[in-house]
Amino acid sequence: MLNRTILQHLPKDPGVYLMKDAKGTVIYIGKARSLAPRVRSYFQSSAVHSSKTLRMVEQIADIDWIVTSSDLEALLLESNLVKHHHPRFNVVLRDDKQYPYLRLPIKDDFPRLTVVRKVAKDGALYFGPYVPAGALRGTLRVIRKVFPLATCELDLSQRAERACLEYEIKRCMAPCIGNQTSKDYHETVTQVRMFLEGRDRELADVLKAEMEGAAERCEFEEAARKRDQLFKVKRVLEKQRITQVGTVDQDVIGMARDGVLLAIHILFVRGGLLIGRKEFFWSNVNEQSDHDCLRSIIAQFYATDLVPPNEILLPFQLDAQAVIIPWLSQRKGEAVRISVPQRGVKVQLLALAFENATLRLQEYTRRKSSTIDAVMELMTNLGLDVLPRRVVGVDISNTQGAQSVGSMVVFENGISKKSDYRRFRIKKADGPDDFAMIGEVMQRFGTRVSRGEIPRPDLILVDGGRGQLSSAQATLEKLGLGEIEIIGLAKERGEKFERVFMEGMSVPTPLDPHSSATRLLQRIRDEAHRFAVTYHRKLRGKHLLNSRLDEIAGIGKARKQALLTHLGSLDRIREASSEELQRVPGITPKMADVIHSSLERR
Repeated sequence: MLNRTILQHLPKDPGVYLMKDAKGTVIYIGKARSLAPRVRSYFQSSAVHSSKTLRMVEQIADIDWIVTSSDLEALLLESNLVKHHHPRFNVVLRDDKQYPYLRLPIKDDFPRLTVVRKVAKDGALYFGPYVPAGALRGTLRVIRKVFPLATCELDLSQRAERACLEYEIKRCMAPCIGNQTSKDYHETVTQVRMFLEGRDRELADVLKAEMEGAAERCEFEEAARKRDQLFKVKRVLEKQRITQVGTVDQDVIGMARDGVLLAIHILFVRGGLLIGRKEFFWSNVNEQSDHDCLRSIIAQFYATDLVPPNEILLPFQLDAQAVIIPWLSQRKGEAVRISVPQRGVKVQLLALAFENATLRLQEYTRRKSSTIDAVMELMTNLGLDVLPRRVVGVDISNTQGAQSVGSMVVFENGISKKSDYRRFRIKKADGPDDFAMIGEVMQRFGTRVSRGEIPRPDLILVDGGRGQLSSAQATLEKLGLGEIEIIGLAKERGEKFERVFMEGMSVPTPLDPHSSATRLLQRIRDEAHRFAVTYHRKLRGKHLLNSRLDEIAGIGKARKQALLTHLGSLDRIREASSEELQRVPGITPKMADVIHSSLERR
C-alpha cells in the first residue's frame, strides 16, 4: 500500500515518474511537464480512470521520480527507461535490433560500400535503413552487377601483383593494379550515389551520354556495357519507385486495430523509393488511446540508432508534436517535419501503410488463432491438467563431447518468443554424455525458475527419449520443481512417426503426423535443435580458428587480431599472398613465410 505522504513532496518540475509494486518492480513509467499534479491525479477520487489504470493504482507501493531540465529531456528519458524496465502497464516496443545501412565513404580515394549497423558523423554517406535484410541483399546484388565498385579489402593505394576474378568478369576495373585512377573510380561512385538516392532520371542521362560517347568512339563493347547498365537501372528503379515527388526521404506510419490488438506498419521511403518496411504488433491495448500508442511508437522507435528521415507521415495530429519534432531534429542533426497529409501522393502513401497494417493484422490474428487451437489440442492429446501456454524446448549439441552446448527456446501460445531464448556452454559433463548435459542445463534453468528470475513454464519438451527425460525429471525434482510437466520427443528405431515419452508411461505415445499439436511439438523441437547447432558451430569454428593461429610461433593476440581484421577468415589468411600478409600491421616478410608454411601443413 502506498504511503500517501510521498505525494506531498513531489516536485513541480518536468520529469519522469516510476510506479513500483510491493516487490520493488517498476510497473509503469510516465513523463510529465509538472510531476506533482500529474502523479497526484492518479489518486484523486474524482478522477475518471480506465479499469487498467485502476488495477495499476491498486498495485502501487512506491513512487520514484527523476527531474529533467525540459519536457524534451523527459520524453527521451521516459523512452529509454521503458525499453530498459519493460513495465507491464506500459506499451512497450519490443524491438532492440540495429537496422542495417549502406555506408559510402565518398572522401576516400577509392570508396567501397559496406554494411553497417550504426550511423556515425564521419563524412561518409549512409543509405537506409534496409528492412528486412533481403532488401539490402537485393540492392547490393544490383549494385555489384551494374556498377564496377571494388569489393575487396586490399589497400588500393598500393599496387597488387595481379587483378582478381572480379576484373575478369567486368565487376571491377582493377584499381589495385593501376588500371583505374581515383578520378575515374569516383565517376562510378557518383553513379552509385545517384542510384541509392533514387535520382534515376539524372543517372539515366549520365549513362546514356556515356553509351553514346563510347559508340561515337567505336568502343562498341563499352557502349553495350553502358546500354545494359541503363536497362538494369531503369528496371530496378521502376519497381521500387512509389512516389513522384522527387528524392524525398520519408517514414510513413500506418496503424490498424482489432479489439485488443494493434498493428503498426512503417514504410521507409528514401529518394522516392520504397527500400524497406517494418511491422509491430501490440496486444492488450484496448484501454490505450491511438494518440498514446502513436506517441509511444515514435518515442521508442527513434530512440534507437535509427536515423530519422526528413519527414514522417502520420495518420493524425499528435498533441506532443511540439516536443517530438525538436527531439527528432536533434537526433538527425537537421530539421525533421511531421506531416498529416490531406491530399495528393502523401495521402496515398498513408493509405498504403494502413492497408499493409490491416492485412498484417488479419494474418496475425488468423495465425494466432490457429496456434491457440494447436495448444489446446496439445493439452487434450497429452492429457495435461494445464493449458501449455508457455512451452520450453531443450536440446544438446556436441562433437564427441567437445564444445558441448545446450539450448533453451520458448514458445508462448504456439509462437516463438526469441527474447527469452537462452544458450548454455556445458561446464561439468565429461565426454559425450547427453544425459549429464541435459541434467546440467536443467539444473541451471531450474535454479533461475525457482528464484523467480524467469517465468515458470507450463511444459518442457526435451529432444530425446526416456534417458533424457529421466535426467531432466530427476534434476527438477531435486530443485522442488517436480510438478512441471516434462515430455521427450523422439522416433523409436525403425519407426516412421514421432513418439512422446511421458512420466509414468512405460510405452511412448505415437503422434498423429497430421495433427496441428504434433506439428507444434516438432516446430519447438526443431527450433531448439537449430539454436543449439548454430551456437555449437560458432564455438567450434572459433576454437578451430584460434587453435590454428595460436599454434604458429610468433603469432600473439595482437597479430592474430590484426590478421582477422584485415583478412577475415582462416581460409583467406591461408590463400593470401606474401605481399598481402605483409600489409597487415606487425607481419614482417619472415613472419609471412612462417604463416604460409604453418598453414600449408594443415
